[in-house]
Amino acid sequence: MHDENNDRKNISKHILPVSSNLLGLCFLILTFKKILKVNAFDKLIDKLDGVTILIFLSASLFSYASMRAKKRGEQYERIADLIFLFGLVLLSFIAVVTAFELV
Repeated sequence: MHDENNDRKNISKHILPVSSNLLGLCFLILTFKKILKVNAFDKLIDKLDGVTILIFLSASLFSYASMRAKKRGEQYERIADLIFLFGLVLLSFIAVVTAFELV
């Protein structure tokens, strides 16, 4: 029948690769901002991008921990899910602000 525990574990298997890819995207944004030398909100966006890097790193670590843990797997997965969603919101904000800076 329907195994809720397997459904929860499948979420971690998606969060881990996506959050690590978005971590790389954050580094790419930081690099391009340095190359293009965009000035408006420059320090704020750089700091937010650094925070986003740490957020996606945390989501990756909690997602990995949820797949490896036997006792607290579901708890780690919920934490990874919430951290990942917060990182998506922050990355979307950075993308919008950066897009308006370049126009």
